Amino acid sequence: MALCRRLFEASHRHVTAETLHGEILESGLKISLATIYNTLHQFTKAGLLREVVVDGAKTYFDTNASPHHHFFDVDDGALLDIPGDGIEICGLPGAPQGLEVQSVDITVRVRRIPLA
Repeated sequence: MALCRRLFEASHRHVTAETLHGEILESGLKISLATIYNTLHQFTKAGLLREVVVDGAKTYFDTNASPHHHFFDVDDGALLDIPGDGIEICGLPGAPQGLEVQSVDITVRVRRIPLA
């Protein structure tokens, strides 16, 4: 229940298992990181969360499970939503025979412009 409250009590958010684990520990509860990972994956499987893999080493879980895309700020690691209709996809190849496209997830990497 503590994980549900942390994830869903506020507006949409992006969390990693590690940041959620830190929040839970700060609140005085003791839950293992493995339990948090298992719970996040179960919530994702149930359609309550979206898993957003930024690179092989960084995975976010998004409480906004509706179709949309993301900006990823490479300087501070922030993940920001792009509305679902904010990107138009054209020229997508057809799926190989016997397969269908399930979804298309776009992550646009951005960086701060250095001050002159």
